[in-house]
Amino acid sequence: MIALASLEAFVFRSPVAVPVRTSFGVMHDRPAVFLRAEDRDGTVGWGEIWCNFPAVGAEHRARLVASVLSPLVTERAFETPQDAFRLLMERTAVLAIQSGEPGPIAQAIAGVDIALWDLHARKLAQPLWRLLGGSDPSIRVYASGLNPDAPEKLALAKAKEGYPAFKLKVGFGAERDVANLRALREALGDADLMVDANQGWSLEQACTILPALEPFRLRWLEEPLRADRPWDEWRTLAARTSIPLAAGENLYGEDAFDAAASSRALGVVQPDLAKWGGISGCLPVAKRIQAAGLTYCPHYLGGGIGLLASAHLLAAVGGDGRLEVDANPNPLREALCAPLDRIEDGRARLSDAPGLGKLPDPRNTLPAFLRALP
Repeated sequence: MIALASLEAFVFRSPVAVPVRTSFGVMHDRPAVFLRAEDRDGTVGWGEIWCNFPAVGAEHRARLVASVLSPLVTERAFETPQDAFRLLMERTAVLAIQSGEPGPIAQAIAGVDIALWDLHARKLAQPLWRLLGGSDPSIRVYASGLNPDAPEKLALAKAKEGYPAFKLKVGFGAERDVANLRALREALGDADLMVDANQGWSLEQACTILPALEPFRLRWLEEPLRADRPWDEWRTLAARTSIPLAAGENLYGEDAFDAAASSRALGVVQPDLAKWGGISGCLPVAKRIQAAGLTYCPHYLGGGIGLLASAHLLAAVGGDGRLEVDANPNPLREALCAPLDRIEDGRARLSDAPGLGKLPDPRNTLPAFLRALP
Protein backbone atom coordinates (compact mmCIF):
# COMPACT_ATOMS: atom_id res chain seq x y z
CA MET A 1 0.00 0.00 0.00
CA ILE A 2 1.22 3.49 -0.91
CA ALA A 3 -0.18 6.40 1.08
CA LEU A 4 1.82 9.55 0.43
CA ALA A 5 2.26 12.21 3.05
CA SER A 6 4.06 14.50 0.59
CA LEU A 7 5.38 14.80 -2.96
CA GLU A 8 7.95 17.53 -3.62
CA ALA A 9 9.87 18.64 -6.71
CA PHE A 10 13.37 20.15 -6.55
CA VAL A 11 15.05 21.92 -9.46
CA PHE A 12 18.82 21.88 -9.93
CA ARG A 13 20.98 23.49 -12.60
CA SER A 14 24.64 22.83 -13.20
CA PRO A 15 26.82 25.11 -15.34
CA VAL A 16 28.94 23.34 -17.96
CA ALA A 17 32.23 24.31 -19.54
CA VAL A 18 31.31 22.71 -22.88
CA PRO A 19 27.67 23.06 -24.04
CA VAL A 20 25.89 19.91 -25.19
CA ARG A 21 25.05 20.31 -28.87
CA THR A 22 22.37 18.62 -30.94
CA SER A 23 21.18 19.22 -34.49
CA PHE A 24 18.21 21.23 -33.18
CA GLY A 25 19.59 23.09 -30.15
CA VAL A 26 22.25 23.61 -27.51
CA MET A 27 22.16 22.97 -23.76
CA HIS A 28 24.13 25.71 -22.01
CA ASP A 29 23.62 24.16 -18.58
CA ARG A 30 22.47 20.80 -17.22
CA PRO A 31 19.07 20.91 -15.51
CA ALA A 32 17.31 18.28 -13.42
CA VAL A 33 13.99 17.97 -11.61
CA PHE A 34 14.20 15.44 -8.78
CA LEU A 35 11.06 14.27 -6.99
CA ARG A 36 10.84 13.19 -3.36
CA ALA A 37 7.82 11.07 -2.39
CA GLU A 38 7.39 10.31 1.30
CA ASP A 39 4.95 7.70 2.53
CA ARG A 40 3.00 8.20 5.75
CA ASP A 41 5.15 5.47 7.30
CA GLY A 42 8.30 7.54 6.56
CA THR A 43 9.57 5.58 3.54
CA VAL A 44 11.03 7.84 0.86
CA GLY A 45 11.28 7.29 -2.89
CA TRP A 46 13.01 9.41 -5.53
CA GLY A 47 12.15 10.11 -9.16
CA GLU A 48 13.25 12.36 -12.01
CA ILE A 49 11.47 14.27 -14.78
CA TRP A 50 12.94 14.88 -18.24
CA CYS A 51 13.50 18.64 -18.59
CA ASN A 52 16.32 19.33 -21.07
CA PHE A 53 14.33 21.61 -23.39
CA PRO A 54 13.30 24.40 -23.48
CA ALA A 55 15.71 26.22 -21.19
CA VAL A 56 12.93 27.08 -18.72
CA GLY A 57 11.44 23.60 -18.80
CA ALA A 58 12.71 22.39 -15.44
CA GLU A 59 10.98 25.06 -13.40
CA HIS A 60 7.75 24.62 -15.34
CA ARG A 61 7.63 20.86 -14.77
CA ALA A 62 8.31 21.32 -11.06
CA ARG A 63 5.32 23.65 -10.88
CA LEU A 64 3.15 21.09 -12.66
CA VAL A 65 4.01 18.60 -9.93
CA ALA A 66 3.23 21.06 -7.14
CA SER A 67 0.00 22.42 -8.59
CA VAL A 68 -1.48 19.44 -10.42
CA LEU A 69 0.02 16.07 -9.50
CA SER A 70 0.88 16.34 -5.81
CA PRO A 71 -2.75 16.99 -4.76
CA LEU A 72 -3.92 13.98 -6.78
CA VAL A 73 -1.50 11.46 -5.27
CA THR A 74 -1.67 12.65 -1.67
CA GLU A 75 -5.47 12.66 -1.40
CA ARG A 76 -5.83 8.87 -1.40
CA ALA A 77 -3.89 5.59 -1.02
CA PHE A 78 -2.89 3.23 -3.83
CA GLU A 79 -2.33 -0.51 -3.86
CA THR A 80 0.45 -0.27 -6.45
CA PRO A 81 2.39 2.35 -8.43
CA GLN A 82 0.47 1.25 -11.53
CA ASP A 83 -2.77 2.31 -9.85
CA ALA A 84 -1.37 5.78 -9.22
CA PHE A 85 -0.04 6.00 -12.79
CA ARG A 86 -3.42 5.12 -14.27
CA LEU A 87 -5.20 7.66 -12.08
CA LEU A 88 -2.77 10.45 -12.98
CA MET A 89 -3.08 9.73 -16.69
CA GLU A 90 -6.89 9.64 -16.50
CA ARG A 91 -7.28 12.73 -14.33
CA THR A 92 -4.93 14.86 -16.49
CA ALA A 93 -6.05 13.68 -19.94
CA VAL A 94 -8.40 16.60 -20.58
CA LEU A 95 -6.01 19.09 -18.98
CA ALA A 96 -3.23 17.95 -21.33
CA ILE A 97 -5.46 18.68 -24.32
CA GLN A 98 -6.86 21.92 -22.95
CA SER A 99 -3.43 23.30 -22.05
CA GLY A 100 -1.72 22.03 -25.18
CA GLU A 101 0.91 20.42 -22.97
CA PRO A 102 0.60 16.65 -23.27
CA GLY A 103 4.40 16.32 -23.27
CA PRO A 104 5.27 18.22 -20.07
CA ILE A 105 2.36 16.64 -18.20
CA ALA A 106 3.36 13.14 -19.32
CA GLN A 107 6.97 13.84 -18.32
CA ALA A 108 5.91 15.02 -14.87
CA ILE A 109 3.76 11.92 -14.39
CA ALA A 110 6.69 9.74 -15.48
CA GLY A 111 8.87 11.25 -12.75
CA VAL A 112 6.18 10.65 -10.14
CA ASP A 113 5.87 7.04 -11.26
CA ILE A 114 9.63 6.47 -10.88
CA ALA A 115 9.51 7.87 -7.35
CA LEU A 116 6.57 5.64 -6.42
CA TRP A 117 8.29 2.52 -7.73
CA ASP A 118 11.45 3.38 -5.78
CA LEU A 119 9.35 3.88 -2.67
CA HIS A 120 7.34 0.69 -3.30
CA ALA A 121 10.47 -1.43 -3.73
CA ARG A 122 12.01 0.03 -0.57
CA LYS A 123 8.89 -0.84 1.41
CA LEU A 124 9.18 -4.42 0.14
CA ALA A 125 12.97 -4.50 0.79
CA GLN A 126 13.64 -5.50 -2.82
CA PRO A 127 15.98 -4.01 -5.44
CA LEU A 128 13.79 -2.58 -8.15
CA TRP A 129 15.34 -4.69 -10.91
CA ARG A 130 14.38 -7.87 -9.05
CA LEU A 131 10.92 -6.67 -8.04
CA LEU A 132 10.21 -5.99 -11.72
CA GLY A 133 11.08 -9.57 -12.64
CA GLY A 134 14.80 -9.43 -13.41
CA SER A 135 17.28 -12.18 -12.63
CA ASP A 136 20.61 -10.54 -13.53
CA PRO A 137 21.70 -7.08 -12.28
CA SER A 138 24.45 -6.85 -14.92
CA ILE A 139 23.73 -4.61 -17.93
CA ARG A 140 25.60 -3.56 -21.05
CA VAL A 141 26.43 0.14 -21.41
CA TYR A 142 27.50 2.63 -24.04
CA ALA A 143 28.86 6.17 -23.93
CA SER A 144 26.48 8.68 -25.47
CA GLY A 145 26.30 12.36 -26.36
CA LEU A 146 29.62 12.75 -28.19
CA ASN A 147 29.60 16.35 -29.44
CA PRO A 148 30.72 17.24 -32.98
CA ASP A 149 33.89 18.98 -31.76
CA ALA A 150 36.80 16.49 -31.60
CA PRO A 151 34.56 13.63 -30.36
CA GLU A 152 37.44 11.15 -30.46
CA LYS A 153 39.05 12.81 -27.41
CA LEU A 154 36.06 12.21 -25.16
CA ALA A 155 35.52 8.76 -26.65
CA LEU A 156 39.08 7.70 -25.85
CA ALA A 157 38.67 8.90 -22.27
CA LYS A 158 35.48 6.84 -21.89
CA ALA A 159 37.15 3.84 -23.52
CA LYS A 160 39.77 3.95 -20.77
CA GLU A 161 36.92 3.77 -18.24
CA GLY A 162 35.74 0.53 -19.85
CA TYR A 163 33.06 1.67 -22.28
CA PRO A 164 32.97 -0.53 -25.40
CA ALA A 165 30.49 1.43 -27.56
CA PHE A 166 29.96 5.09 -28.45
CA LYS A 167 27.23 7.29 -29.95
CA LEU A 168 28.06 10.42 -31.96
CA LYS A 169 25.80 13.41 -32.51
CA VAL A 170 25.38 14.02 -36.26
CA GLY A 171 23.32 16.38 -38.38
CA PHE A 172 25.97 19.11 -38.66
CA GLY A 173 26.63 18.70 -42.37
CA ALA A 174 27.75 15.57 -44.22
CA GLU A 175 31.39 16.60 -44.43
CA ARG A 176 31.70 17.24 -40.70
CA ASP A 177 29.71 14.15 -39.72
CA VAL A 178 31.83 11.87 -41.89
CA ALA A 179 35.08 13.44 -40.69
CA ASN A 180 34.01 12.82 -37.08
CA LEU A 181 33.13 9.20 -37.79
CA ARG A 182 36.47 8.71 -39.52
CA ALA A 183 38.28 10.17 -36.50
CA LEU A 184 36.35 7.88 -34.15
CA ARG A 185 37.12 4.79 -36.22
CA GLU A 186 40.80 5.66 -36.34
CA ALA A 187 40.89 6.24 -32.56
CA LEU A 188 38.69 3.33 -31.44
CA GLY A 189 39.32 0.63 -34.01
CA ASP A 190 36.50 -1.89 -34.20
CA ALA A 191 34.53 -0.54 -31.23
CA ASP A 192 30.78 -0.35 -31.72
CA LEU A 193 29.63 3.02 -33.08
CA MET A 194 26.16 4.53 -33.32
CA VAL A 195 24.99 7.93 -34.55
CA ASP A 196 22.10 10.17 -33.49
CA ALA A 197 20.71 12.79 -35.89
CA ASN A 198 18.14 14.11 -33.38
CA GLN A 199 15.39 14.34 -36.03
CA GLY A 200 17.70 16.50 -38.12
CA TRP A 201 16.99 15.32 -41.69
CA SER A 202 14.20 15.06 -44.20
CA LEU A 203 13.76 11.73 -45.98
CA GLU A 204 15.59 13.11 -49.01
CA GLN A 205 18.49 14.38 -46.90
CA ALA A 206 18.77 11.10 -45.01
CA CYS A 207 18.82 9.07 -48.22
CA THR A 208 21.53 11.34 -49.59
CA ILE A 209 23.87 10.89 -46.62
CA LEU A 210 23.33 7.13 -46.17
CA PRO A 211 26.05 6.02 -48.64
CA ALA A 212 28.62 8.04 -46.70
CA LEU A 213 27.59 6.38 -43.41
CA GLU A 214 27.54 2.78 -44.62
CA PRO A 215 31.33 2.16 -44.54
CA PHE A 216 31.52 2.86 -40.79
CA ARG A 217 29.61 -0.33 -39.81
CA LEU A 218 27.22 1.48 -37.48
CA ARG A 219 25.13 -0.42 -34.95
CA TRP A 220 22.25 1.98 -35.50
CA LEU A 221 21.18 5.32 -36.96
CA GLU A 222 19.01 7.13 -34.42
CA GLU A 223 16.18 9.52 -35.26
CA PRO A 224 17.28 10.39 -38.79
CA LEU A 225 13.73 11.66 -39.40
CA ARG A 226 11.31 13.65 -37.31
CA ALA A 227 9.43 11.47 -34.84
CA ASP A 228 6.09 12.57 -36.31
CA ARG A 229 6.90 11.50 -39.88
CA PRO A 230 4.72 8.67 -41.24
CA TRP A 231 6.01 5.13 -40.95
CA ASP A 232 6.11 4.71 -44.72
CA GLU A 233 8.94 7.26 -44.81
CA TRP A 234 10.82 5.26 -42.17
CA ARG A 235 10.25 2.06 -44.16
CA THR A 236 11.55 3.76 -47.30
CA LEU A 237 14.69 4.80 -45.46
CA ALA A 238 15.16 1.36 -43.89
CA ALA A 239 15.01 -0.23 -47.34
CA ARG A 240 17.90 1.98 -48.49
CA THR A 241 20.41 0.91 -45.84
CA SER A 242 21.86 -2.01 -43.95
CA ILE A 243 22.17 0.20 -40.84
CA PRO A 244 19.39 -0.54 -38.32
CA LEU A 245 17.19 2.47 -37.60
CA ALA A 246 16.46 3.49 -34.00
CA ALA A 247 13.79 5.73 -32.49
CA GLY A 248 11.39 6.00 -29.58
CA GLU A 249 12.50 8.74 -27.19
CA ASN A 250 9.86 11.08 -28.62
CA LEU A 251 6.97 8.63 -28.76
CA TYR A 252 4.17 8.88 -26.20
CA GLY A 253 1.72 6.15 -25.26
CA GLU A 254 1.41 2.40 -25.75
CA ASP A 255 -0.34 2.77 -29.11
CA ALA A 256 2.57 4.79 -30.50
CA PHE A 257 5.10 2.17 -29.40
CA ASP A 258 2.97 -0.66 -30.75
CA ALA A 259 2.89 1.13 -34.09
CA ALA A 260 6.67 1.56 -33.98
CA ALA A 261 7.22 -2.11 -33.19
CA SER A 262 4.93 -3.22 -36.02
CA SER A 263 6.22 -0.69 -38.57
CA ARG A 264 8.92 -3.03 -39.92
CA ALA A 265 11.17 0.04 -40.07
CA LEU A 266 13.07 -0.07 -36.76
CA GLY A 267 15.68 -2.44 -35.40
CA VAL A 268 16.05 -0.63 -32.07
CA VAL A 269 13.24 0.97 -30.03
CA GLN A 270 14.15 3.48 -27.32
CA PRO A 271 11.49 4.54 -24.81
CA ASP A 272 12.61 7.22 -22.36
CA LEU A 273 11.02 6.44 -19.00
CA ALA A 274 11.49 10.04 -17.79
CA LYS A 275 9.61 11.45 -20.80
CA TRP A 276 6.66 9.09 -20.87
CA GLY A 277 5.42 6.18 -18.81
CA GLY A 278 7.94 5.87 -16.02
CA ILE A 279 8.26 2.22 -14.98
CA SER A 280 4.52 1.49 -15.18
CA GLY A 281 4.26 2.50 -18.83
CA CYS A 282 7.66 1.43 -20.13
CA LEU A 283 7.90 -2.04 -18.56
CA PRO A 284 5.09 -3.57 -20.65
CA VAL A 285 6.20 -1.59 -23.70
CA ALA A 286 9.76 -2.92 -23.39
CA LYS A 287 8.48 -6.49 -23.14
CA ARG A 288 6.37 -6.05 -26.28
CA ILE A 289 9.35 -4.55 -28.13
CA GLN A 290 11.34 -7.67 -27.38
CA ALA A 291 8.43 -9.96 -28.23
CA ALA A 292 8.39 -8.31 -31.67
CA GLY A 293 12.00 -9.40 -32.17
CA LEU A 294 13.42 -5.89 -31.77
CA THR A 295 16.08 -4.54 -29.43
CA TYR A 296 14.96 -2.53 -26.41
CA CYS A 297 17.50 0.17 -25.53
CA PRO A 298 16.34 2.75 -22.98
CA HIS A 299 16.95 6.32 -24.07
CA TYR A 300 18.21 8.66 -21.37
CA LEU A 301 20.04 11.99 -21.07
CA GLY A 302 19.60 13.61 -17.67
CA GLY A 303 20.50 13.31 -14.00
CA GLY A 304 21.50 10.30 -11.95
CA ILE A 305 18.11 9.21 -10.61
CA GLY A 306 16.51 8.74 -14.01
CA LEU A 307 19.64 6.97 -15.22
CA LEU A 308 19.45 4.50 -12.32
CA ALA A 309 15.77 3.89 -13.02
CA SER A 310 16.60 3.21 -16.69
CA ALA A 311 19.28 0.76 -15.60
CA HIS A 312 16.91 -1.11 -13.30
CA LEU A 313 14.29 -1.36 -16.03
CA LEU A 314 16.84 -2.70 -18.53
CA ALA A 315 18.07 -5.26 -16.00
CA ALA A 316 14.48 -6.31 -15.32
CA VAL A 317 13.63 -6.79 -18.99
CA GLY A 318 16.96 -8.36 -19.99
CA GLY A 319 17.89 -8.91 -23.61
CA ASP A 320 20.82 -7.55 -25.58
CA GLY A 321 20.05 -3.83 -25.20
CA ARG A 322 22.47 -1.28 -23.82
CA LEU A 323 22.11 1.45 -21.22
CA GLU A 324 22.77 4.94 -22.56
CA VAL A 325 25.23 6.80 -20.32
CA ASP A 326 25.99 10.41 -21.17
CA ALA A 327 29.71 10.86 -21.69
CA ASN A 328 29.68 14.58 -20.89
CA PRO A 329 30.46 15.85 -17.37
CA ASN A 330 27.34 16.39 -15.28
CA PRO A 331 27.46 16.54 -11.46
CA LEU A 332 23.69 16.04 -11.35
CA ARG A 333 24.34 12.58 -12.76
CA GLU A 334 27.70 11.75 -11.28
CA ALA A 335 26.76 12.43 -7.63
CA LEU A 336 23.74 10.15 -7.70
CA CYS A 337 24.51 7.01 -9.69
CA ALA A 338 27.44 5.36 -7.91
CA PRO A 339 26.38 1.81 -8.93
CA LEU A 340 27.10 2.75 -12.55
CA ASP A 341 30.54 4.23 -11.93
CA ARG A 342 32.39 0.95 -12.34
CA ILE A 343 32.43 -0.59 -15.82
CA GLU A 344 33.91 -4.06 -16.31
CA ASP A 345 33.88 -5.93 -19.61
CA GLY A 346 31.55 -3.30 -20.99
CA ARG A 347 28.96 -3.83 -18.27
CA ALA A 348 27.73 -2.16 -15.09
CA ARG A 349 26.26 -4.04 -12.16
CA LEU A 350 23.39 -2.91 -9.96
CA SER A 351 23.31 -3.74 -6.26
CA ASP A 352 20.92 -5.78 -4.12
CA ALA A 353 20.00 -2.69 -2.06
CA PRO A 354 16.26 -1.92 -1.97
CA GLY A 355 14.65 0.34 -4.54
CA LEU A 356 17.03 2.17 -6.83
CA GLY A 357 19.85 1.41 -4.39
CA LYS A 358 21.72 3.49 -1.85
CA LEU A 359 20.77 6.94 -3.05
CA PRO A 360 22.04 10.09 -1.32
CA ASP A 361 19.55 12.90 -0.80
CA PRO A 362 20.26 15.39 -3.63
CA ARG A 363 19.39 18.29 -1.33
CA ASN A 364 22.34 17.37 0.91
CA THR A 365 24.70 15.87 -1.65
CA LEU A 366 24.77 18.47 -4.38
CA PRO A 367 26.41 21.88 -3.84
CA ALA A 368 23.96 24.55 -2.74
CA PHE A 369 24.75 26.77 -5.72
CA LEU A 370 23.25 24.17 -8.07
CA ARG A 371 19.83 24.47 -6.45
CA ALA A 372 17.29 26.54 -8.36
CA LEU A 373 13.95 27.85 -7.20
CA PRO A 374 10.99 26.14 -8.96
